[in-house]
Amino acid sequence: MTGPGLTPSQTAGPFFAIGLPWPDGPYAVAPGTPGAVWLRGRVLDGAGDPVTDALVETWQADPDGRFDHPDDPRAAAGGYAPSAAEPSAPGFRRFARCPTDEAGRYAILTLRPGPVPGPDGSTQAPHLAMSVFARGLLDRVVTRVYFPDQPEANAADPILASVVDSAARATLVAAPAADGYTFDVHLQGPHETAFFDV
Repeated sequence: MTGPGLTPSQTAGPFFAIGLPWPDGPYAVAPGTPGAVWLRGRVLDGAGDPVTDALVETWQADPDGRFDHPDDPRAAAGGYAPSAAEPSAPGFRRFARCPTDEAGRYAILTLRPGPVPGPDGSTQAPHLAMSVFARGLLDRVVTRVYFPDQPEANAADPILASVVDSAARATLVAAPAADGYTFDVHLQGPHETAFFDV
């Protein structure tokens, strides 16, 4: 007699491939869009081995720093105004989702976001919010991706400044690449990415 088979109630993955990815999920903007950049990286476990069945999501403001959300403070008085949140580029959806491949790699085509309002009237540096879902995680982990060519904005960002350890803070800044940026996510270990409790 064999034991019970693997069921979704016994693990947090690797069932992401059943319904979460979709063909153009990695494209927050269409290929060929002016200003489009690639964000590429790998999801790695505590031993530095690739996580081959993770799912990476990004959510961001548009290049003008506006979110497609009713809570965006730049919406019209009295509530959400779709015209106030129209993206800067046609078809830009501000959200992308990409599964990792056999080497733990993901790739997302997007536009650079603009700065966004922060707490108490501050300004947050341009960044992408990133969630990672992976086998063995009971919940997603959430981090941010900041840009290396924004040192002054990054230094003034209140959320980035809240990460006191400088080595951990450095894990939130992407590296430049020929066609965009590189950002690896280390789920554990000596190079663990800084994650936020949301």
